[in-house]
Formats: sequence, structure tokens, C-alpha cells
Amino acid sequence: MVKLTPELINSCMQFINPCRDRELDLRGYKIPEIQNTGATLDQFDTIDFSDNDLRKLGGFAYLPRLKQLLLNNNRITRIADDLHETIPNLESIILTGNNLQELGDIDPLSKLQKLTVLSLLTNPIASKKFYREYVIYKLPHLRLLDFKKIKDKERQESVTFFKSKKGKEVQREIQKKARLSLANDNTNASKPKIQASSAEIQKIRDMITNATSLHEVERLTKMLQSGNISEVLIQDEDEPMN
Repeated sequence: MVKLTPELINSCMQFINPCRDRELDLRGYKIPEIQNTGATLDQFDTIDFSDNDLRKLGGFAYLPRLKQLLLNNNRITRIADDLHETIPNLESIILTGNNLQELGDIDPLSKLQKLTVLSLLTNPIASKKFYREYVIYKLPHLRLLDFKKIKDKERQESVTFFKSKKGKEVQREIQKKARLSLANDNTNASKPKIQASSAEIQKIRDMITNATSLHEVERLTKMLQSGNISEVLIQDEDEPMN
């Protein structure tokens, strides 16, 4: 992983993109946290954070010029409540391929008054019941969701539903699940991780090399990234052989 330092920001590619906007390319550095963005001097309309290791969308300096964030293929599970204060003029957020779990996780985006484009494709929330209706209801300025235009009829139906008795009950349940998810995240974050030894890490790498299926490779890779290798190795050893 690479920390987002002022030196990295100043050394990365900067260019005028096809939309005639000034863009900063921070793609693919495995950056774990957004920080030091004041070093951009608010000179960019677009910042590309795709293919990093971000867990939270937040931590920005005050960047009133910033209009678009590209955040494809990170591990974002949370959106900061103060996003509207630090990047108030944001118009487009592409969050394809992240890990937002509950519908209520997108609520902080409702404070972004100029947000018109949002992609949440291949996030767990995109498969939730009432997903599209809820996002349209909570973000009244949105025009494009998951690269599909929001029709006036959709917007009207979403508003009508969530103002109904059943809709209000659904909203309460959504908020309840979001609070529970946040509490679980905070609890897990406070737990110390079990550090794996060099021998254990090498054992996992050998297992990946010798794996006979894509499913096994993915399982072992996640194990390697989890930091709790010792526990999982013990579980694997305890499993009976077929």
C-alpha cells in the first residue's frame, strides 16, 4: 500500500480529459486512505481514485472546484457525513465495484446539492429491495443512476411510496439496518488483528500456487488479505479430507 502524500499527488499524471476538465490520476496505487488532498491546491475538476484500497469516502480538504470522483474497484463501506462540507460542488460519483452494504449507507450523499450522476453498480446495496426507489427518493437532484436516466415517473412514484405508511416503515427498517451495520464496523475496527508469521504467509502463497480452481484462489487470496491467517489455517487443518 502507498500513502497518499503531497509528494505522490505532485508526481502523478495531470491532464485535460475529454470533457475538457482538469484531471488528477491516482489510479492503482493501493491507497488505503484519502488524505493530504490540500496539496492539490484545488486545481482539479476530476480525481481518479480507481483501483485503490479505500475503505471510506471522506478525509478531503476543502475542494470547492472538484466536480467528479472516480472510485471504481475500491473497498468503500462508508461515506463521511461531512462530504458536503469539504467537496460541496460535487456533481458525479462513480462507486462501481465497492462494498456499500445497506441502503442507508448512501444517506450522506443527500447533502450534496449538485450531485446529478451516481453509479453503485456491483455494490451489495444494488441488489437490495427498493434500491433504485430509495436512492432516487433520497437524492432528489440525481439525473443518472447506474448510467440509466431517472424518469419523472420514477421520481414521482418513489416520492409517493416513501411518503406512504408502508414507505415510512421501510425507511425505518433501512435506518435500523444502517445503524446496526455501522455499529458492527466500529466493533470490528476496535478488535486487534492477529498478525501472521512469515511462514504462515508463505504457506498461504504456496496454497494459492497449488490451487486447482478459481474459487479456491479467491478464497485463499481473501484469507491472505484478512490479516487473520492463523485462525483460518487452524480451521483448514481441522476440516476432514474428502
